Amino acid sequence: MASIPSTPLLANELDIVIPTIRNLDFLEMWRPFFQPYHLIIVQDGDPTKTIRVPEGFDYELHNRNHVESLLGKRASCISFKDSACRCYGFLVSKKKYIYTIDDDCFVAKNPTGEDINALEQHIKNLLTPSTPHFFNTLYDPYRDGADFVRGYPFSLREGVPTAVSHGLWLNIPDYDAPTQLVKPHERNTRYVDAVMTVPKGTLFPMCGMNLAFDRELIGPAMYFGLMGHGQPIGRYDDMWAGWCVKVICDHLNLGVKTGLPYIWHSKASNPFVNLKKEYKGIFWQEEIIPFFQSVVLPKECTTVQKCYLALAEKVKEKLGSVDPYFTKLAEGMTTWIEAWDAHNPSSEATGSLANGLAKSV
Repeated sequence: MASIPSTPLLANELDIVIPTIRNLDFLEMWRPFFQPYHLIIVQDGDPTKTIRVPEGFDYELHNRNHVESLLGKRASCISFKDSACRCYGFLVSKKKYIYTIDDDCFVAKNPTGEDINALEQHIKNLLTPSTPHFFNTLYDPYRDGADFVRGYPFSLREGVPTAVSHGLWLNIPDYDAPTQLVKPHERNTRYVDAVMTVPKGTLFPMCGMNLAFDRELIGPAMYFGLMGHGQPIGRYDDMWAGWCVKVICDHLNLGVKTGLPYIWHSKASNPFVNLKKEYKGIFWQEEIIPFFQSVVLPKECTTVQKCYLALAEKVKEKLGSVDPYFTKLAEGMTTWIEAWDAHNPSSEATGSLANGLAKSV
């Protein structure tokens, strides 16, 4: 077994958010690592169904009735019958940090056979700076046994605050439906002992199944869009959030790390069902990616909220012609910020503070 800290890191400053439609028996495997933390469980699907949570965990459980009761008309911005519902947990959390994981993800083992404490590694990633402005060929220079290589500018070695830690997965790869169909038996067995900063100006496909972030630095941008029930697209929720987050992190001088930690992804979803959800996104992404690659946020956008509202306007302006869905999505983005500010009244000031911190380094 991996070593478990006698004093769990950030136990009073981090919430674990889990979207689910089923009993959470998978938590038994995570008990040594998750039990010291508070869980926010967002129940998707039928709100009358009883979700069983193993004894001994500190948790709160929210279903669609809670979403509608708390948000009222603004509840329309929270997706239904899609893992995008997890962002409701981000909104109601009052902690500085969030870790979110899917209920088909188990504890992975490193090459020596030890259980991986994914949460501990995410926290280490978030508590050390990122280096988006100049790539270090030893990857994360803040890890034990690493440093900046020869030729790395000393003026950039302080780095910038890390807003996002994006973890990876062993076993079932995170593939789109066409790739699933042509590689049905492929499994990821390759463990790469590396953490790196995603360079400034570079987008990446963010996966929400093993993800941590600094809620105070980037929380208002962690909106997983309008997906699933009643929408023409699914399975792009986390990627949409990732593209928005990366553009805003680049603008506010914040960092995104990817690599360690690994989890064990246990369940391969049905590729034919996935194709039905994804097929419009597969076409649309050829317009979406160039949009995010070229979008420029105004200089007066000095908080995450201002950035996100400006981005919503640009989505409506530039992508609305691709499909009316994007006009609706832009409205959902605006509603999300309204809901965030209504239930996090100090977040505007926090956003300004975070931006000041980013600029100071």
